[in-house]
Amino acid sequence: MSYAKRSLFPCFVFVALAFCGCAEHTHTSLYQAPNVIIILTDDQAWGDVSFHGNTNLSTPNIDSLALEGAVMENFYVQPVCSPTRAELLTGQYFPRLGVYDTSAGGERMNLGVPTIAEIYKNAGYATAAYGKWHNGTQPPYHPNSRGFDDFYGFCSGHWGNYFSPMLEHNGAIVKGKGFLVDDLFEHAIDFISKQKTPPFLLYLPVNTPHSPMQVPDRFWNSVKDQTLEMPYHGDEKEDELFTKAALAMVENIDWNVGRLTQFLRENDLEENTIIVYMSDNGPAGWRWNGNLKGKKGATDEGGVKSPFFIKWPKRIPPGTRSQQLMGAVDLLPTLTALTQISLPDSLAIDGMDMSKHLVNQATELQDKIVYNHWNDKTSVRIQNFRLDHENRLYNILHDPGQTQDITTKFPETRDSLIALKKTWLKEVNALERPTTKRRFPLGDHTHGFALLPARDGIAHGKIKRSNRWPNDSFFTNWVQEQDAITWDVEVLNDSRFEVYLYYTCKPENTGTTLELSLNDATIRTTITEAHDPPLLGKEQDRYPRMESFVKEFKPLKLGEITANKGPGNVSLKAISIPGNAAIDFRMLYFKRITLSGQ
Repeated sequence: MSYAKRSLFPCFVFVALAFCGCAEHTHTSLYQAPNVIIILTDDQAWGDVSFHGNTNLSTPNIDSLALEGAVMENFYVQPVCSPTRAELLTGQYFPRLGVYDTSAGGERMNLGVPTIAEIYKNAGYATAAYGKWHNGTQPPYHPNSRGFDDFYGFCSGHWGNYFSPMLEHNGAIVKGKGFLVDDLFEHAIDFISKQKTPPFLLYLPVNTPHSPMQVPDRFWNSVKDQTLEMPYHGDEKEDELFTKAALAMVENIDWNVGRLTQFLRENDLEENTIIVYMSDNGPAGWRWNGNLKGKKGATDEGGVKSPFFIKWPKRIPPGTRSQQLMGAVDLLPTLTALTQISLPDSLAIDGMDMSKHLVNQATELQDKIVYNHWNDKTSVRIQNFRLDHENRLYNILHDPGQTQDITTKFPETRDSLIALKKTWLKEVNALERPTTKRRFPLGDHTHGFALLPARDGIAHGKIKRSNRWPNDSFFTNWVQEQDAITWDVEVLNDSRFEVYLYYTCKPENTGTTLELSLNDATIRTTITEAHDPPLLGKEQDRYPRMESFVKEFKPLKLGEITANKGPGNVSLKAISIPGNAAIDFRMLYFKRITLSGQ
């Protein structure tokens, strides 16, 4: 992809600084590069913090980031997960990055676009990401391939169990320890404790309050019997049980934020550490959200307005509050400006540097346009107005709930925003879908592992997915011989792989013979060991889930297989089923053991 400078809208800014691979020391030779921590929550509403007036929950540690730092009052993300993450990581609009879906490979960002981790790593920072990635599973889309030295978590869009689940650590399949959010923060604290001299960039994209609604007893018990003093304001029906589960999950995040900030304080790291706190989209259910219209998936205010708190005791005055319009796409240029990291002069980004509103408490607002887009619905937000996806105009300052269309009062404003919307959609190819899907890569020479999960596979015959939502699903009902699961792949280098299967099998169904093929090469394996664990999750759910339940799947080495560079097809077929069914299938794991073709 070319990084030639773009000339599109006044909201585009192009950072043209000499790239030296280090911070530019402009004010003192004693400059100490600050650490950076980005905490990104999943499905947390703008209103899900007590700082914003919600008395249904208590978030003193999250609130302290706002009270001791700065608050961007008008901060916006995209309506769903992957698009927001892509914009945060790159400073570019997500359609421009090739992101068009939240599963089946559509969540992957174009290669060749530098991420915030790569930029900070080139500047001498240690980098780590712990949590939900959701921007690509296989290298070179994997977080280890996009600038993060250390990754622990999961790459899928959602996970089916939050208590000691199957995760991965730098490509290795591991078992989590305890409640997942607690585990992620524990890894974060451990990572920080090991950083002796270099500054660090820590990305913490936690998985809650996204469903399934699981949370430890101590947090659930604090909210389950309380009366919700602030109910949802709209006509849609609020499900109080779901709301309470979400609030308990946020209070768990708050407790972990307190652990993290206390650790920084006790280790003399607080003063020179930037902490950012934000969400990836609006709430998944109807609950109090400041009377905003819409929820997750919608391009209205409630679907895209996020809390944004940033604390840096060394530079940001406590109690700073700004009305400046800002989006997730602006985070990268803002942070690099704060940390004095130069960007390549050839790098064209869509975000703007908003640092002066944080460190200088600038009162003059910058011209800024926020574009929100999903499912062919697009809205446009400027400082005072929002044009919704049906081209109705609202004065957001006086009508955050979008109740009164004021088109007749401001027809010229509406027309100008419609024109901007049309131009933006064309420029970033937001309404186009790929005619052919990207294949799933195998054989990356830098990171030699690759997972082919059920999520990305195509089932043939009577094989069924365990749930309509693919992200944490498995394949079951494998009752016919010759039925198969396939993946379209791209072998990046001539390779030899060890291949592992993650499966379950009832005792009466042992003896099933499977055939794995990669183009013309094949491996055959007979399942001789039963493994029939129960489904997990229901006993921990605080609210009935829509996602798949999961199981503890067992790894089995299928053998070794060789493939030449180029496009191909992976097929897993049952060629003999002596029992009632074959196996339940979770994923294939490819480990590259030869490095030819580098």
